[in-house]
Amino acid sequence: MSQSTTIWVAILGLALTTAVVKAAGPVVFGGREAHPAFLRVVAMMAPALLAALVVTSLFADGHRLGVGADTVGVALGGVLLWRGRSLVLAVVVAVVVTAALRALT
Repeated sequence: MSQSTTIWVAILGLALTTAVVKAAGPVVFGGREAHPAFLRVVAMMAPALLAALVVTSLFADGHRLGVGADTVGVALGGVLLWRGRSLVLAVVVAVVVTAALRALT
């Protein structure tokens, strides 16, 4: 199987899986209300998955995990946001620190 065929099979498989998962909710619940605890867990899944994607892409360096200039810049931007500073300031600091560290190496 060629690489382009493999990619299209993966795309179609993921599309089918997405459709099945989306259809599972109405089929399982059938018009009934879900338990509030279940809804709280589902509501927390999206932020957790987003955080996992951000952390993975932050530490990914090709085929391995590593810490580099971009990691330090994003971390400083995150600290500024955590301390209540503006988003624009956090982005500017992250860009400047990342560029400065890359220029030094």
